[in-house]
Amino acid sequence: MLNPFAWSYRAQYLAGFLACAALLCYAFFVQFQLGIEPCPLCGIQRVVFVAMGVFFLVGALHNPKTPGRRVYALLVLLGACAGIGVAAYHLWVQHQPPNPLAGCTPGWNYMIENFPVSKVLKMAFQGHADCSEINWTFLGLSMPFWTLVSFAILGAGAVWAGFRKR
Repeated sequence: MLNPFAWSYRAQYLAGFLACAALLCYAFFVQFQLGIEPCPLCGIQRVVFVAMGVFFLVGALHNPKTPGRRVYALLVLLGACAGIGVAAYHLWVQHQPPNPLAGCTPGWNYMIENFPVSKVLKMAFQGHADCSEINWTFLGLSMPFWTLVSFAILGAGAVWAGFRKR
């Protein structure tokens, strides 16, 4: 039986990369097969998963010694903390009373195609009608909850793999 506690650093970081890739693949499946468009906060969470996946992959390919492992662990943790913050804010937005004017902002795809990144980020955090909708659940919990859990697990796993004694 495979024991993940005995895996090498490289194998653990490769698993982290594959987990990020699987989460992103599922997000695209939900978007393109189930027809649920991502809101601006979902888009930001996807970008964070991409960044974490890149750090995991580079860490696995580089396979550095202890100081480098700690740097990669802290980079992944930084991404995980950012993702946890965005997901927590998204959960908070979902639990606020509906704002009748929130739907007046353009959709995520329109914002990405027509505005600079700084303006997109500002608009994303100002609220959007799509961000308050709960149109996907698993075990009664919305997608931002599950992304928050995923960020926490991936961040903790990266730190554990990067800082444990070998």
